[in-house]
Amino acid sequence: MAENGESEKTPAAPPSGRAEGTPCWVEAQLSDVEAGRRFYGELFGWTFEETEESVRASLDGEPVAGLVRKTDGRMPTVWAVYFHTPDARALAGRIRAGGGQIVTPPHLVGDLGTAALAADPEGAVFALWQPAGHPGFGRRHEPGTFAWAELYTRDTDAANAFYGDLFPDFLFGPDAEPDFGRAPLSDVFAAEMPPHFLVHFLVRDVEAALGAVARLGGRVRVPPFETSYGRSAVVSDGQGASFALLQR
Repeated sequence: MAENGESEKTPAAPPSGRAEGTPCWVEAQLSDVEAGRRFYGELFGWTFEETEESVRASLDGEPVAGLVRKTDGRMPTVWAVYFHTPDARALAGRIRAGGGQIVTPPHLVGDLGTAALAADPEGAVFALWQPAGHPGFGRRHEPGTFAWAELYTRDTDAANAFYGDLFPDFLFGPDAEPDFGRAPLSDVFAAEMPPHFLVHFLVRDVEAALGAVARLGGRVRVPPFETSYGRSAVVSDGQGASFALLQR
């Protein structure tokens, strides 16, 4: 995303009906966006539109994800999750106060909104989104769209405390129905894997989707396993960006 500088005035976020901390957008950083369009278009049925900042993926005409060209080959090829906030600068301050870091300070992304990149105390990277012209997902929790974000961490108690302080109503409020979980790394990954967020996309049939991933040049990283939120498998696209398939 383009960075216009922390000193610019942040536009007020329009009412969204989303609690602060709700996953509101996902974005893949890729070296070859055209290859990404072919892979995800066939896998999920997405269509694509070029924007000034990225390639926006849609399903049935509604935005579901972004594909962004990496400007530096040293950057990781990853799927990033954005958390909704009505005030990115205030949330950045709370992240710092809680022991996290701000990797990229809040900055305007055209007239779409304000973004920032942060890391929690264990180093798991996530993004913030204060919407203006782009509210985020037009569809989610449907096949081919975002369904869940899982934080794999070495200390789930510390993660619950950190994110619970940031997003208390969304995660632990009386009416909370969060689509953001925390789990020990050792449940799924090798001990040397760093803490990270894993974006999950809903599919009707995990096994059939795994076949499509292989046919399109991707890889199965973790075969299907049962979780409290559904049957999941970890895969990567042909460029190495990992994500999960989720069947409910």
